[in-house]
Amino acid sequence: MKYPASLALAALLATAAAPAPSAAPAATPKPPTLADIVAAAPASDWQRVDPQDVVLIDLANGRRAAFALAPAFAPAHVANIRGLIRAHWFDHGAVYRVQDNYVVQWGQNDDDKAPPEGLGQHLPAEYDRPAAGLAMTPLPYRDTFAPKVGYSGAFPAASDGGRAWMAHCYGIVGVARGLKPDTGSGGELYAVIGQSPRALDRNIALVGRMIDGFEHMTALPRGTGALGFYQKDEHPLAITRLVLAADLPAAERPAYEWLRPDSASFAKWLHLRANRHDDFFERPAGAIDLCNALPPVRVVAHR
Repeated sequence: MKYPASLALAALLATAAAPAPSAAPAATPKPPTLADIVAAAPASDWQRVDPQDVVLIDLANGRRAAFALAPAFAPAHVANIRGLIRAHWFDHGAVYRVQDNYVVQWGQNDDDKAPPEGLGQHLPAEYDRPAAGLAMTPLPYRDTFAPKVGYSGAFPAASDGGRAWMAHCYGIVGVARGLKPDTGSGGELYAVIGQSPRALDRNIALVGRMIDGFEHMTALPRGTGALGFYQKDEHPLAITRLVLAADLPAAERPAYEWLRPDSASFAKWLHLRANRHDDFFERPAGAIDLCNALPPVRVVAHR
């Protein structure tokens, strides 16, 4: 059927005047998460942990933990710990103290057992060091315990301008000692498992930071004796050995990296950590404590 030309023209004009279907609104990109920032960090923003500073704790239940030594803060203690490890001092020792919200402690727990010759118990009290010469990336938020805080490598650091020291944060490793300052050799070690006991800063030599498998030690039953020590009817977790990663064959050597505190990726991570804006947080804090923002560590090779 033929339509009059006037009707065909009207239909054509109506079609041309009809509004085009509206496009769907562009999706608002989701802001990055902390995990996104870490995953996107380029290789140049990561620092490999020296295998001479990686201590592996092989536990009798087949689990493994690891901590990184901090020779810049306690060089004499770190050197002694390396010597004790290579002399097999820790082999067949145990995790013999687990105090809730405080520390987990390991070693021989035997006052009568003499350390190997040349690895004595009278080391200097390396509780702090000169601030000059210590590379430190500042944390841009105030601290309760020190005028300045920040990071030296993967380690939380504090300073009064003249002296600098490592801070007692979760997972930081220290040297157990008696009442006298020179009674700790590194033969008995502990790591913080609770709220950061910063009042201990500058009172004990801190020598490292747990970087892997710490959950195998933090989840142990709490000791029921004084200060969390296991009593005779309790069963401490035996340690098979402590070994430096550098002393293992290359094929068996795990490797770790930390996110460099002076990197752009860490700056983004830190800002987001202090200003959470995900679906859960209604009011970002706008600040963060040193011990709640330790540089992330990743495993890049594992056994």
